[in-house]
Amino acid sequence: MGSPKKKFKYTLNLVSKHDLQIRDNALESAKQTSNKLLETTLGLPAYHLKLKPYPHHILRENPLAAGAGADRFSTGMQRAFGKPIGNATQVKKGDIIFHVSVNKSNLETAKTALTRASKKLPCSCTIQVAENK
Repeated sequence: MGSPKKKFKYTLNLVSKHDLQIRDNALESAKQTSNKLLETTLGLPAYHLKLKPYPHHILRENPLAAGAGADRFSTGMQRAFGKPIGNATQVKKGDIIFHVSVNKSNLETAKTALTRASKKLPCSCTIQVAENK
């Protein structure tokens, strides 16, 4: 999102503090929240936002039947591979989830955007600021 080819002075990373799985809808919600703030306050050419992890892990569920006559078509744990119910990404401790590049004048807005994104994720995160050379 934003301007990927432009060089910026500062880079901010949203880093996970724990090992966990994050569903694709949580990642999308966090991305939309942070991108909307950056786009409305800074404009498209003033930042570059990148979502690092890709949700390639397929979540599956073995539906258990309940109610009258459920024993006729329920197999229990026999052949319990399950049907796909969603996607998730597996994030390790210290992995970068979001990467934002901005100039010095827009640093506080980028921090606010990453803070809002971290509220949508099921983990506690830290924001690391680095100066590009």
